Amino acid sequence: MAFSWPVRVYWEDTDAGGIVFYANYLKFFERARTEWLRALGHGQQQLKATLGAMFVVTDAQLRYLRPARLDDELLITTALAGHSRASITVQQQALLAPGTPGAPPTVLAQASIRIGWVDVQTLRPRRIPPTLLQQLHP
Repeated sequence: MAFSWPVRVYWEDTDAGGIVFYANYLKFFERARTEWLRALGHGQQQLKATLGAMFVVTDAQLRYLRPARLDDELLITTALAGHSRASITVQQQALLAPGTPGAPPTVLAQASIRIGWVDVQTLRPRRIPPTLLQQLHP
């Protein structure tokens, strides 16, 4: 089951054409991943301070399907898709909240994001603690 985070499109999110600037989807996805971790009881600063390691994006593949516009209400979803010893992969979507009750949301953008677990000091990969991995699973 995917975690969802609501986002409203503001003026600052749009380009001269009145649609969401493509790079801002990365910001929306980042915020949703941060809130997903927080909902699981793991603040980014807390992980860094207590475990001496942090998550960093190592790969991002995005696909843009339809534009979002000023004042649109979006849902940004995050779901764990897989993991290795030192990274996780999440699937994310930006969905246009439906205007009609019961109507399915429209997928605007989708991404596969790989996030490495690295040592705070050296930025070298580290093994993700097994207890943390267990908590990330749905």
